[in-house]
Amino acid sequence: MNREEQRRELNAPFSLTKEQIDFYNENGYIKLKHVFSPELLENYRRIITDRVAELSADAAPLEKRTTYGKAFLQIMNLWTQSEGVKEFVFGKRLASIAAVLMGVTGVRIYHDQALYKEAGGGITPWHADQYYWPVSSDKMVTAWIPLQETSREMGPLAFCEKSHRFQIGRDLEISDESEMTLKQALSTFNLEEGVFDLGEVSFHSGWTFHRAGANTTDRPREVMTIIYMDEDMRLVAPKNKNQIADIERWCPGVAVGEVVASPLNPIIYSTKSALATTGKPA
Repeated sequence: MNREEQRRELNAPFSLTKEQIDFYNENGYIKLKHVFSPELLENYRRIITDRVAELSADAAPLEKRTTYGKAFLQIMNLWTQSEGVKEFVFGKRLASIAAVLMGVTGVRIYHDQALYKEAGGGITPWHADQYYWPVSSDKMVTAWIPLQETSREMGPLAFCEKSHRFQIGRDLEISDESEMTLKQALSTFNLEEGVFDLGEVSFHSGWTFHRAGANTTDRPREVMTIIYMDEDMRLVAPKNKNQIADIERWCPGVAVGEVVASPLNPIIYSTKSALATTGKPA
């Protein structure tokens, strides 16, 4: 697969059925098969993995980390560190899926993050992402893109169905406390914790509670994620210290009440805006 073929695939439309859209809105997540080809994922897996290795070279040994630190190596806004990663993150296929699932005209990037759960890496505790986000609505979605076939033993993402309407635990950051509290609070909900085929991508709403098991295999679980928000999303006053940090890091120069349109939050897909990116590196 040459570069032009890769770009075409990254930006090609992906048809969603009414049943799939309804499933996402009812359950707060969806897993979609055959979003990308194995050839495309292998190419970008190498690019992403090389940058993760370079940027995490000074990470502490697993045994010296907190529970959250043991969950994975985490490198954020990798698109600003690599033209190859930028090409992947700016692809319109994923962005258009996000927009259609949320029922919005277009989406911006909030930020991306590579999540590499090392061999022997621990659990990812129960949590909801939107606790961290100082934004005006719940029109936020994370695309979770495994870069390899992901078995149960590797710690695939698990979703608590319909939990995006659940109020308990929304004030908890990811921690041992969130794992213990939410494990009990969510015990009556259905749990989706199946494997991911290569090319399968999940999308989950900001308030959907999710976790991942430990990686008990001898190879890393390599995942790229992209957080999308409604292109008209506005910044709100922060509700906790983590949201203060998010404003400084991911929304530089944006004032409370303004659309989150900093240079770090470009429109990737839009049916109304000429500002959407081309999907090619600038």
